[in-house]
Amino acid sequence: MTTEFFTKETINDLLPKLKGRITYDVPLKNRSWFKVGGNAEILIHPANTEDLSYILKEIPPEWPYLTIGATSNLLIRDGGIQGITFQLRKGFHEIIPDQYGLIAGAACLDMTIADSAAQLGLSGMEFLSGIPGTIGGAVKMNAGAHGSDLSAILDWAEIVTRDGEVHHFSSVDLQLSYRHSVLPTDAIVTRVRLQGKPGNKNTIYQTMTEIKNQRENSQPIHSRTGGSTFRNPSPTISSYKAWELIDMVKGRGLAFGGAKVSEKHCNFLINTGEATASDLENLGEELRKRILNDFGIQLQWEIKRIGIPYTQKEQ
Repeated sequence: MTTEFFTKETINDLLPKLKGRITYDVPLKNRSWFKVGGNAEILIHPANTEDLSYILKEIPPEWPYLTIGATSNLLIRDGGIQGITFQLRKGFHEIIPDQYGLIAGAACLDMTIADSAAQLGLSGMEFLSGIPGTIGGAVKMNAGAHGSDLSAILDWAEIVTRDGEVHHFSSVDLQLSYRHSVLPTDAIVTRVRLQGKPGNKNTIYQTMTEIKNQRENSQPIHSRTGGSTFRNPSPTISSYKAWELIDMVKGRGLAFGGAKVSEKHCNFLINTGEATASDLENLGEELRKRILNDFGIQLQWEIKRIGIPYTQKEQ
C-alpha cells in the first residue's frame, strides 16, 4: 500500500460525512511518552462511536489502520505509521456513574477513572491509579498492577470491529489472562463498564496515595520512558521477574546510543535526551538476547512497537 492511496482528495471523497478531525503527515514524537518516533501518514480523531463506525464502514478493507491512546505503552518507530492512525479523544472521555460501577469512554485515563471511583466511594479500582495510559488500551492488554488487573473489574467492553459494527464483549468473552485478551487486533475499544463495590472513601484514597508513593519511589516516572518494557515470564518458566533477569545479566544502566536501562527500575527503558526509537528497540533486544543466552528464557515485549523503521521506509 503506497501513499498515493492516502491523499486528501481520496479521503474527502470517501468520508464526506466525517464529523471528527483529520490531519496529514502528523509528527508523533511529542505525543509519545518516549519522545521518539516518526509521523502518522493520516491521523483521525473520530467525533464519537458513530463517527468511528462510519469511517470503518467506508474505507476499503485493505487499508491499514491502528489506534493509539496516551502512548504510555507504545514505542513508535522512527519511520512513522503508514495508513490511518486513530486517536480517540473528545467524545470518548465521558465517565457515567452506574450502580456499583461506572461506564467510561476508552480515552479516559486509568488514573482519572480511579479518582472518579474514589469520589463515588467505589473500591476495587484503586490499582488503576498506578497504571499510566487509557482504559481502552488497558482492556486490550488486561493491564494490571499492585495485585489486580482489568479482569477483576471489567463487566463489558463496547468494541467497533473492522466492518464498523458495534459489539459488547463481556470479560468472559475477552478471555482475559496475564497481559492478554482475545480482542481482535483490528477491533477498537470505545467504552467500558467497570464494576466496583462500596467502600470507605478515606480508605480508598489512602490506598491510592500509597500506590502513588510506591510508584514514585520505585519507577523512573519523571524520565522520558514508557511502561514496563517486558512481561514477567510465566511462573512455569521462571520464578524470576523480568527486572530480576535483566539485573542478573548486568542490564541495569546499560546504554545503547541515547537509550539507557533505568538504574532505578531495570524493566524500564529511558530516552536520555537524543535517543531514537531504534536505539530503544535495539537496547531491549540486547537485553532479550543476553537473557536467552544465559537462562534460555525468551522475554516477551510488553511495550507494543508500532510503525516502520527508517531503513525499511527508505527502501
